[in-house]
Amino acid sequence: MMNPVMTAPPGSTALLTDHYELTMVQAALRSGAASRRCVFEVFARRLPQGRRYGVFAGSGRLLEGLKHFQFQEAELRWLESRGIVDTRTLDFLADYRFNGSISGYAEGEVYFPGSPVLRVEGSFAEACLLETYVLSVLNHDSAIASAASRITTAASGRPCVEMGSRRTQEHSAAAAARAAIITGFAATSNLEAGRTWDLPTLGTAAHAFTLLHDTEEEAFRAQVEAFGPSTSLLVDTYDVEAAVRRAVAIAGRELGAVRLDSGDLLALAHEVRGQLDALGNTETGIIVTSDLDEYAIARLQSAPVTSYGVGTQLVTGSGAPTASMVYKLVERENSDGQSTPVAKKATAKSSLGGVKHPLRSYTPQGVAEAELIGVDREPDASGSATRRLLVPLVVDGEIAEEATGPGAVHAGIRRHRDSVAELPSAATRLQDGDPVLPTLYS
Repeated sequence: MMNPVMTAPPGSTALLTDHYELTMVQAALRSGAASRRCVFEVFARRLPQGRRYGVFAGSGRLLEGLKHFQFQEAELRWLESRGIVDTRTLDFLADYRFNGSISGYAEGEVYFPGSPVLRVEGSFAEACLLETYVLSVLNHDSAIASAASRITTAASGRPCVEMGSRRTQEHSAAAAARAAIITGFAATSNLEAGRTWDLPTLGTAAHAFTLLHDTEEEAFRAQVEAFGPSTSLLVDTYDVEAAVRRAVAIAGRELGAVRLDSGDLLALAHEVRGQLDALGNTETGIIVTSDLDEYAIARLQSAPVTSYGVGTQLVTGSGAPTASMVYKLVERENSDGQSTPVAKKATAKSSLGGVKHPLRSYTPQGVAEAELIGVDREPDASGSATRRLLVPLVVDGEIAEEATGPGAVHAGIRRHRDSVAELPSAATRLQDGDPVLPTLYS
């Protein structure tokens, strides 16, 4: 029997990067600094305006891609044909494998400004090459996960389904589905995401299916005959009130749900609930879609809605399409072989040198109270309960397999649920405000 989780054939991920990563390696090979041990850290200087916390996501995808971050013959031929790097650099790239170490926050963990969500240690050349790939994965997935967490919080336990594939680039769509599931979404419409990470998928019919048939009744009958009366019928192609009557007449009391995709969803949900109840379909659910975000969902809390389908706003980060994370060198080996902290001093873009060691501290009641970050050593947290936040992801080139694949998604779901539950109650408010935990350095 075939394994139900089938992944697409992998290709090299090495060219999912910026030109200057390779030219820096060429220059470092020339200067002799390419082999110097370095430490890079990924962090966000700030959260999007008004957000109370961010959600770290994408490390599982990053590690899956790292397995294939190799310059194979096709990539090397192309680089040579463009004259992007010299022969010595091409020889280095031909043998490239990341043999360093990576640690990071657990996927699904909440983070705050300055949180060192990922640490990459290795030679300058091997760590430098990963910068763009690391940031492209983490910035996208963390932005989607952060938005999804706000959406599921606003839904207050009602299931949310990710259905934004048609509103973003095709590979981003699968990645967005994965990030949404980690942060509490119940299912996705994206089949590639379902195949790759064993995610639950669902879907029924669009307005085109109704318009295809001569009458709405024919369309409903065809769908019920194909999938049984527990299917969900889309009832706003023409007249909602008439469509609900037809749906109940055809599917009976076993009708699973009706879906509303337009109009005044709050008013319509109340009207349709009353109509369904009057017809005896008290167990038939109401699904609402139509460009929902966390604010629209919050406004629907008083409506008799069963579940939400969320697309455009989710896969575009609900107003914050990137997590704005950066990848900065914080420590390097100098010409004497000694480790030296380094930092950028540019106005408004400064960084803090030295390797960071993050802890989260808690009140006696178990509520998170601060992100404590020690520079070059663990912070002093005497008198407080704490939790270490960094976990090993790659050790001397060996990838932690438990941090990849479907297992990583399930672990991320648990980590996100638990980390949000630890936060002060203000974290779940949608009103603008400062990060719910301060970041304190020592």
